Amino acid sequence: MADALFVLMRWMHLTSMATLVGGMLFGRFALSTSEQILAPDARESFGAKAAGAYRPLVMAAVMGLIISGTYNILTNPGHTVKYHILLGIKLLLVLHVFAAAFLVTQPTRNPRRARMMLSAVISGLIIIAISAYLRRIF
Repeated sequence: MADALFVLMRWMHLTSMATLVGGMLFGRFALSTSEQILAPDARESFGAKAAGAYRPLVMAAVMGLIISGTYNILTNPGHTVKYHILLGIKLLLVLHVFAAAFLVTQPTRNPRRARMMLSAVISGLIIIAISAYLRRIF
């Protein structure tokens, strides 16, 4: 039973991360680029509708990451100082991605939406790199 829960939490963590970072990547490079060919009045409506449609997925992904991340931390004690330092950096970057995701998906006009998505994508990719290294040193 413990193995099934471990696999479920790992799956939840990976799919939530893929949904959050992948959605931001798609939004920045596909939707933002497509938005530029629309008329200015349609552009604002398109961005707000796309953000509103993505918001429930962001909320679910954030909850999935919080639940599965907490489980992972609590079930794997006894790490080195180096591990905890990198984990702290990773968690600060996670907070940045969460904040950017919440701000980007507000269904209002946001002229900085593309830039905020790009910063979240960069942070997300750094998080993935840190996670891979943490997995290696554990």
